Amino acid sequence: MTATAEVIRTRPIGSVSERFVRFWNRYLLFIYTGLAIVYLMLPVVVMALFSFNDPAGKSNFVWQGFTLAAWGDIFGVPGLQSAVTISLAIAFASTIVATVLGTLIALALARHDFRGRGATNLFIFLPMATPEIVLGASLLTLFVAIGAPPFFPLSAITILIAHIMFNISFVVVTVRARLAGFPIHLEEAAMDLGANEITTFRKVTFPLILPGILAAGLLAFSLSIDDFVITNFTSGGTITFPMFIYAKARIGIPPQVNVVGTIIFLSAVALVGISTLVTRRRAMRDEAVARQHASAGT
Repeated sequence: MTATAEVIRTRPIGSVSERFVRFWNRYLLFIYTGLAIVYLMLPVVVMALFSFNDPAGKSNFVWQGFTLAAWGDIFGVPGLQSAVTISLAIAFASTIVATVLGTLIALALARHDFRGRGATNLFIFLPMATPEIVLGASLLTLFVAIGAPPFFPLSAITILIAHIMFNISFVVVTVRARLAGFPIHLEEAAMDLGANEITTFRKVTFPLILPGILAAGLLAFSLSIDDFVITNFTSGGTITFPMFIYAKARIGIPPQVNVVGTIIFLSAVALVGISTLVTRRRAMRDEAVARQHASAGT
């Protein structure tokens, strides 16, 4: 016993380099994750910070002083309110339509084997793989070639059609990823207990894939309200929020643009937090019910 304790006391702790390697191997992933988060969030922090800037002229690129003037008069810049309203209306409409259609397509591709399934998968991925400038030019050519309403003249309707088109692909991919690990035996158990297809979907399938649908909807909304290239080709005389920013960038972006961007970002974060909280509470409730039934059965 004494010899063993003596060996432990005399065992070398390790050189500085060895301890550094152990520390690096243990905390490398956390350090990398923290740096990645800082890298991603830094532009957002700068945007929010400069929403409180008091620029001396039209340019809002140099910090001059703190003020709440832009937050008190968010739509004080001519044309900003109209651009934001149009962008939000198109984003909400395209998100709803693309989420519904994309979810149905994802269910069909994940659950059924039909003729043309491989070609459908290819066509779903094509809008995601095609460069936006090519997609925008192609849509512009299509709308002009049709030459009849609502495809021509170009307006907010053509922007909405274009956004629904490329959003469907992202919704299908997101929802289908959720369906990949779906427990089909729960649906079979519900139908064995007497539920029909509609009731099974409403009571079992939809609640389980709801997080994927919400994620797909949030992604579609972000892509729609953020898009500039395809919108620029299909807008005609309609000015959306990204196009307004591009027009103002040549003469100076006002602080109100940063205010609107900060509000949109905080709203998206709040929606993600609410959806996560609701999903977690539902999972905890289902787990509590399952434990109650298990204890009652024993």
